[in-house]
Amino acid sequence: MDLDAFIATHVGQWRRLEDLVRRRRLSGAEADELLDLYQRVSTHLSVVRSASPDPSLVSYLSALLARARHTATGTRPTTWRTFTRFFTETFPAALYRTRAWWIATAVLSVLAALAVGAWSVRNPEIFAQQMTPAEIDAYVGTDFENYYSEFPGAEFAAQVWTNNAWIAAQCIALGVLGLPVLWILAQNVLNIGIAGGLMASHGRASLFFGLILPHGLLELTAVFIAAAVGLRLFWSWIEPGPRTRLQSLAAEGRTGAAIALGLVVVLFVAGMIEGFVTGTDLPTWVRVGIGAVVEAAFLAYVFVVGGRAARRGVTGDVAESDREASAPVAA
Repeated sequence: MDLDAFIATHVGQWRRLEDLVRRRRLSGAEADELLDLYQRVSTHLSVVRSASPDPSLVSYLSALLARARHTATGTRPTTWRTFTRFFTETFPAALYRTRAWWIATAVLSVLAALAVGAWSVRNPEIFAQQMTPAEIDAYVGTDFENYYSEFPGAEFAAQVWTNNAWIAAQCIALGVLGLPVLWILAQNVLNIGIAGGLMASHGRASLFFGLILPHGLLELTAVFIAAAVGLRLFWSWIEPGPRTRLQSLAAEGRTGAAIALGLVVVLFVAGMIEGFVTGTDLPTWVRVGIGAVVEAAFLAYVFVVGGRAARRGVTGDVAESDREASAPVAA
């Protein structure tokens, strides 16, 4: 093939395609022309590669086609509208849709923690098996309370945020296996129950709840949500329903990822409360009241904003155009 003659014959079409891809807006006729030229230039590139693979010409045509493809298909950049839609529709709808799972997880976990605390109060020897009398006195007298005020607020908030985000991430990431989530929940229930029982057995129950509740209401809710998402992920392939196991796991995994992103913000708020409210000199009723108001606001967000979005058909999954194709199935 005479490469010079080939270039002379088609260079006009290439330049016209270059002109079209530079434009910010295209009319309907220009858009049709761009698609036609894209197909023609694709053919030209194929011919050059097979008959006379000149590196510079191949590179030029490849880059031109890439720009034309970008212009033709467009992009969906992340905008404030996307960000806002996530927190006003996707995230709350996902929480609302999975509410039965995380409410059940929360109720059972709290009851289990109370049971462990009550059992440890009736069996104080459990404390002696883990701590010396001096360690028990130090923990009850000063250590438990000082934990919330020994570090600067910002540093402490960042520390607990990172720790809780890691726990939540483990619950979701290991959810497909099931048992690790139950183990993480059990560890948290035992730690809270035994700590509460130790404080209560020494007449310090009011201090315990006064320091746990301000941040713990929201923090533990987030952990219970993460655990429930993990367990639901596990159940999605055990009982996939009318979908295949892979489809069921993929759908719940995408929803779980959306919830995980949103929980980062929820746990940040909980960390800020723990860092700047829990350990302060504010009256106990004020600190607990702040935690209760924030928790109530979160639940209202889920059940009002999330419920409204769910009734409009939002599920917390990615947009339909981003999902794998699937055939309709019978319910």
